[in-house]
Amino acid sequence: MELVFVLEQVLNGLLIGAYYLLIALGLSLIFSLGGIVNLAHGAFYAIGAYLAVALTPTIGFGGALVVSPVAVALLGLLVERFMLRRFYRGDPILSLLLTFGLAMVAEQALRMVFGAAPLPFSIPLWLRGQVFIGDFIYSKYRLIILGVAVLCVAGLWLLLTRTPFGRVVRAGVQNPDMVAALGISLKPYMTAVVMIAVGLAALAGTMMAPVTGVTPTMGAEILTFAFVVVVIGGLGSFWGVVVAALIVGVVRGLAAYYFPPATEASVYLLMVLVLLLRPRGLLGERIQRFE
Repeated sequence: MELVFVLEQVLNGLLIGAYYLLIALGLSLIFSLGGIVNLAHGAFYAIGAYLAVALTPTIGFGGALVVSPVAVALLGLLVERFMLRRFYRGDPILSLLLTFGLAMVAEQALRMVFGAAPLPFSIPLWLRGQVFIGDFIYSKYRLIILGVAVLCVAGLWLLLTRTPFGRVVRAGVQNPDMVAALGISLKPYMTAVVMIAVGLAALAGTMMAPVTGVTPTMGAEILTFAFVVVVIGGLGSFWGVVVAALIVGVVRGLAAYYFPPATEASVYLLMVLVLLLRPRGLLGERIQRFE
């Protein structure tokens, strides 16, 4: 029976790691290509969740799962085109202040529109139920979230490694000057990267809304852990972020089971240990800024 409980906590940890991963991959891509630390990334996660709450009564949860990430991706296009693009060559502190301000504006806007109180949002009836494997019982919806996360990671990996778009993005991360010398502008690629990144964040918000609840501060809460995942995994490393998200999730899940008061502290302790041994993160690479 003890093994069953441990396995359940490991799966819960993988679930946590899955939605950390969807947010952290976007953060890593935006910084690697554009040199921008996007403090507003958590806000897109929250907006995705609130859109799901607003759209579900009209088009159902399945429709919201598609429409919400697409709508937030289009919002990301506007933000990149009219705000972020101005700061690619500027002092990084300027983009940091800009995205921090965007995060504050988004949080207050959600409070004004939806109120400060948490919104009720439950798992749809057609996704409820349990999976039984011997003595092991687990939520069907949580397993679906894990499956969707795996598909998203696989799709993003194929996009970055098996398409012309991905080759330009990877070249832009490693050597933007060479890409410019070939006459390729990275600006439209950066727009696409931002759209993909914020769309993934919104997808995570939509899927996790019935599990974690919907509040105006949910974006700020998740952003801290997403940054921890990026730091542990290493900037510029796709698989580093993937591995770090899974490790962070499992560590947090096991800490919640064996020593609940140290649940959050365990994540920061893990980060300290990794940085002491590998200052660039698990699989971090040396990267150049997009000019």
